[in-house]
Amino acid sequence: MLRRLAGSWWLRAAITAGILAWMSTRIDMRAAGAAVASVSRGHLAAVLGLVAIDRMVMIWRWVLLLRAANIPIATGDAARLFLTSSFVGSFLPAGVGGDAARAWGLSQVTARLGDALASVVVDRMLGILSLAAMGAAGLAAWTPDGVDPLRIVAAVTVVGAACVATFWGDILLRAALPAHRHSGAAARRLLRLADAVAHYRGHRGALVHVMAWSLVVQVLRIVQAYVLGLGLGLTVPFAYYLLVMPLGLLMLLLPISVSGFGVPQGIIVWLLRPVGVPDTASFALSTLIVLTGLAGNLPGLVLWLRRPAAPVATTEP
Repeated sequence: MLRRLAGSWWLRAAITAGILAWMSTRIDMRAAGAAVASVSRGHLAAVLGLVAIDRMVMIWRWVLLLRAANIPIATGDAARLFLTSSFVGSFLPAGVGGDAARAWGLSQVTARLGDALASVVVDRMLGILSLAAMGAAGLAAWTPDGVDPLRIVAAVTVVGAACVATFWGDILLRAALPAHRHSGAAARRLLRLADAVAHYRGHRGALVHVMAWSLVVQVLRIVQAYVLGLGLGLTVPFAYYLLVMPLGLLMLLLPISVSGFGVPQGIIVWLLRPVGVPDTASFALSTLIVLTGLAGNLPGLVLWLRRPAAPVATTEP
């Protein structure tokens, strides 16, 4: 297990280094670094405040899911676990690393691995669905030639299909897998997870509540990018951030980078080209987005350093 994680880390580090090296041949990295250093301190402070708020909202939406599943853990302990796993996840595959650490930590507290993993999976899926919803809103808000109804229909269809696949996955899996394969080890684990996720179908009120808070988180993150852009002197309309940042944020969740550096930055640079943002400035913006996100994980470092030390085994003389 540890060997696989180490191999994964080195592979992602190689991909990140390769992407950054390639981008350095096309972007003046010294100028980009100077732009990062010159960002308005007022705008930077505002964004850090927004980061703190979005962390609190993320903790609260997870607590709502834990309560819906009757998982016995105090709110303070859940917050501590969330923040610590977010910090640990900074060094694991982006996005999924923190989720895995959170699920594992919760399973150590509750001894209910399936329910612990389901709470994290549902939390992540609602986050992704809220990104898709924000992207649909962006399509409606940013259309120079008017709103294209087909784009909105397509976006809503994708969101609906993702909802069905997530919360009715138990039914879909049993229909897709031949009955004689249900007893296999991998199939059993997958079906147990799907059953645990399906449990949330009976808690529609909680799901609607969590989805609403997920939308708040995505709005906060898009506003963070917009404010950082203002701090760099960019004049990109907020409606364009609403259109493109959901894709940029999705790239930050994929396990293909180290702490969000590399591929996600390249995607953000590419997304901002159509509105005339120089690559140097967009790279500086993407770097600030990653750095402020990592700053939001620092409370987890403090909690991790203050965790109780494991007891040391002793032998009687």
